Amino acid sequence: MTARIERLVTSGQFTLDGGSWDVDNNVWIVGDDHEAVVIDPAHDAEAIRAAVGDRRLTAIVCTHAHNDHVNAAPALADLTGATIWLHPDDLPLWQLTHPDREPDEHLVDGQVLEAAGADLTVLHTPGHAPGAVCLYDPGLGAVFSGDTLFQGGPGATGRSYSHFPTIIDSIRDRLLTLPPETKVLTGHGDPTTIGEESGHLQEWIERGH
Repeated sequence: MTARIERLVTSGQFTLDGGSWDVDNNVWIVGDDHEAVVIDPAHDAEAIRAAVGDRRLTAIVCTHAHNDHVNAAPALADLTGATIWLHPDDLPLWQLTHPDREPDEHLVDGQVLEAAGADLTVLHTPGHAPGAVCLYDPGLGAVFSGDTLFQGGPGATGRSYSHFPTIIDSIRDRLLTLPPETKVLTGHGDPTTIGEESGHLQEWIERGH
């Protein structure tokens, strides 16, 4: 059975560098009728488990470790028995939210996570966070971009652990090289496509945000 993609929007707060902001997060569920993977377990473990339903949750994949993308990860893992995956470069950020619980597995650039008919290739895309990753599945024609690329530009780089030139390099070298029709399924807000964003790289550089 072919994998399908579902979106759940959860709400909570993003906290870093002494500030807090109300945010709505996209939680992506990739799977079939029997098993699934959750990408970015934000805010509400019970709501995510309800959306997964009676399917077996095989993995909880964090595109990066800002608290609003990982705050429900341990609770969701405890509810489902699923394994938490994170790139090791984001462990310092993870520990700000979960000092007493390590992720179960480390994401590695180029590895493929297989589940429920999906083949999610890990693309290490630092910049928004040191261990930020995107997950690309050519069969689904989609890349889950976390907070690396949004409709209208790159993710924010004005806070700790982030770096604007690095995110530009990641987007140019790892994302804009994907087929233009590839859907970009973002950590917040509405999806876009690689083709819709690819012509704007120079203006983002000049804007320098």
